[in-house]
Amino acid sequence: MDFASIPSPAESVWHLGPIPIRAYALCLIAGIVAACWIAEVRLRRRGAPEWAVLDLAVWAVPFGIVGARIYHVFTSPDAYFGPDGDPWKAFAVWEGGLGVPGAILLGGVGLWLGCRQLKLPFATVADACVPGVPIGQAVGRLGNWFNQELYGKPLDAWWAVAIDVDHRVAGYMNYETFHPTFLYEALWNVGVAVVLVVADRRWKFGAGRLVALFVLLYWTGRFWIEGLRIDPAEAAFGLRLNQWVSIVVVVLAVAYLLLVRGSRKVVAYDGGERVIVAWDSDAAKATGYVDGALPKGVLLTAPDGDGTPDDGETEDTRPEEDGVADEPSDEPPADTTDTATADETASDETRPGAGTTRDDG
Repeated sequence: MDFASIPSPAESVWHLGPIPIRAYALCLIAGIVAACWIAEVRLRRRGAPEWAVLDLAVWAVPFGIVGARIYHVFTSPDAYFGPDGDPWKAFAVWEGGLGVPGAILLGGVGLWLGCRQLKLPFATVADACVPGVPIGQAVGRLGNWFNQELYGKPLDAWWAVAIDVDHRVAGYMNYETFHPTFLYEALWNVGVAVVLVVADRRWKFGAGRLVALFVLLYWTGRFWIEGLRIDPAEAAFGLRLNQWVSIVVVVLAVAYLLLVRGSRKVVAYDGGERVIVAWDSDAAKATGYVDGALPKGVLLTAPDGDGTPDDGETEDTRPEEDGVADEPSDEPPADTTDTATADETASDETRPGAGTTRDDG
């Protein structure tokens, strides 16, 4: 083993009996879990229901995976539809090949659908969730290391990655070490996530502006990383397709940040009604927000969450502590003197209203 470079894993698939356990899939799942956990923490601090991220992920994750695969197949068609291609391999997600633009695009559609189900504003949810996206991408990129894919040009340095002959790109068989572009992107993504969190605390981004900042930062890094890669991809005028995508989306992100204004919105209660308000509004402060976020460990509850009855609940219909409500009675108050004592000793046959089951306790 050459310790002057980063070694590649000897195996990427392990078998649990007849079941293959693939490192790429494990990294992908770990990335999704990391992104969801960060999103859940941030959503709670903006007043979303507990575990709302699970309802959102049911929509966003499948849409994102499908979108990522479609984008990969579209930008690398020869492997599937070329002279030596296999169209059925377009469905072999476990072998690698997920395009970030497709994941973000269709994943955003799934998130929008989830927001409609929960009746939460899409822009608010997207801004809360987006710092988890680059962290999830960073974890998922480790799967490319196990698969020995998405590396860059030959490199002779201590941080270069060693690639086995079977995984080397045609034309580079005589080289052993290459730029670990998957690692570059992972580290860049961690930096992007840190910038997003710090910037959001400082400027309280809203109206999807934090998403635009993510797009700007991620694709700026992706442009130069993409220029180092040597895996087959569609190209035009000396630039790979993803570099052209970078240019377009960066311009759009800058335009969005310049043209769109809006600060953070949070879920609050105003006059007993659940509303979406500005982070620094009186309703937000009255609900318990501090500097635009609920204190750690605090869940937003309705004003009656402490056990007090709803405004529309009447005393006659309010349940008692034992769960049984008193029934209204037209009878006059019982005499508390000797008559009450006599009633207690009277038999059911002689007591007026015998056979009824009214509970007075």
